[in-house]
Amino acid sequence: MRAVRMEARGGPEVLRYGEVPDPPPEAGQVRVQVRAVALNHLDIWVRKGVASPKLPLPHILGCDVAGVVEAVGPGVSGLVPGQAVVVNPGVSCGRCERCLAGQDNLCPDYQILGEHRWGGYAEFVVVPAANVLPKPENLSFVEAAAVPLTFLTAWQMVVDRLQVRPGEDVLVMAAGSGVSVAAIQIAKLYGARVIAAAGSEAKLAQARALGADEVVDYSQPEWFKEVRRLTGGKGADAVVDHTGAVYWEGVIKATAWGGRICLVGASSGYEALTPLAHIFYRQLSILGSTMASKSRLYPILRWMVQGRLKPVVGAVLPLPQAADGHRLLEERRVFGKVVLEV
Repeated sequence: MRAVRMEARGGPEVLRYGEVPDPPPEAGQVRVQVRAVALNHLDIWVRKGVASPKLPLPHILGCDVAGVVEAVGPGVSGLVPGQAVVVNPGVSCGRCERCLAGQDNLCPDYQILGEHRWGGYAEFVVVPAANVLPKPENLSFVEAAAVPLTFLTAWQMVVDRLQVRPGEDVLVMAAGSGVSVAAIQIAKLYGARVIAAAGSEAKLAQARALGADEVVDYSQPEWFKEVRRLTGGKGADAVVDHTGAVYWEGVIKATAWGGRICLVGASSGYEALTPLAHIFYRQLSILGSTMASKSRLYPILRWMVQGRLKPVVGAVLPLPQAADGHRLLEERRVFGKVVLEV
């Protein structure tokens, strides 16, 4: 099969288009013919060696896949060749205590497609049958590929960890990113008033068009004071954040007394100054989050069918131009997802 391989750690130039052997489906697995694969910042972190630095090379990136079932391994039922599907990127053992409790993203053997195992920058990908769901008919393959990782991540942050309630003020940082685009929609779905923060007028306008009630330019000094002004001096009840060290102190100061902050990444750096007095005196809760249970993709896709949630695609490129897609994402030149067509 043709694929884009990561042959070393480094810049986008380490991604090379060529041929690799077709992966055979084993017992309980499905081979999916990839029609579209979406990019994530996780791809960049793996490429640079920040995430999974000991990963054997060459490697195939790509967490988010939509395609067609091409073959099934022994013991697989309910899936047939030719069926259009969406692939859930979280892979777990399926038999440990965490998996059986529906907390498979806490499984000791948890893996993410494209990070810990070969992913979707290829004509075919092999995954466990449990990771394959029917593609909503109202979504194209490109749109469907833009859903799984970011909407799963945002769902766990907004619904499971922050437990956002109707009428709350929710601050969503880096509003143009895939996770934040999903978080804006999910927070609105749960009745919140959303304040979206970004660093350009274009992204702020797009966040408003997506449903954000208010917007804040976090490239401005003391931007957090604008969040407090918009909330009558209170601050945000809940914050969706993955911006990292540069904005961390501002995020804390933008949060209301007794508020909750959920972290899912640190794109501007992991070493951040935390003013501890704000945490204990104002009784803030800081929550970590990674991915979500595989079960969460079911309600997400149901809301997609109803049109209450929607993928946002910022750019579409052919698979051989994966390196160009990385540059678009890394330079933050898109609002929403970059998707490769295969």
